[in-house]
Amino acid sequence: MPPTAALLVIDMQNTTVALAHRAAETVAAIAGLSERARAAGVPVVTVRQQDAGMVPGTEGWRVVPELAPREGEPVVDKTTPDSFLGTGLHEMLRALGVTEVIVTGFATEVCVDTTARQALSRGYDLVVVADGHTTSVRTGAETDGLVPADHSIAHCNTVYRIMGWPGRRIRVRAAADVDFAAS
Repeated sequence: MPPTAALLVIDMQNTTVALAHRAAETVAAIAGLSERARAAGVPVVTVRQQDAGMVPGTEGWRVVPELAPREGEPVVDKTTPDSFLGTGLHEMLRALGVTEVIVTGFATEVCVDTTARQALSRGYDLVVVADGHTTSVRTGAETDGLVPADHSIAHCNTVYRIMGWPGRRIRVRAAADVDFAAS
């Protein structure tokens, strides 16, 4: 039986997108994927971070307009890098019959990676959208010790290409190659 997919759009909010590496390209990839998901009847789940820098209701907390959830689409608010922790996301996905999550968003090595691994631990198959996740621009002393953004994104994609997880299917696909009919 083919899996039933849901697209997760993680933390693509005004504050995070403003500091994102390749922001316009990533937003465009996710926006195109979201439209194709909706056309195929695949749920698009928007995940929003809440913290001291992203206070609900503020402009920085809002999802960028190109990726704003449509009327009636599920929205999950979180306070940690794990989109499942204390949010009801798992229960929502199970109620929708979802068996595979397609992960996109910000930040590659924090919320995207944490959510992807938690999805696997909770029994979901996984698609990481290779050009649908990003991280912060890396310049200046505040990024001392961090690898360049392109390297971080490439590393994440490589890890998920080679990762094995008993009983789970893991794939890395470019946004254009995600096939919702075959999910």
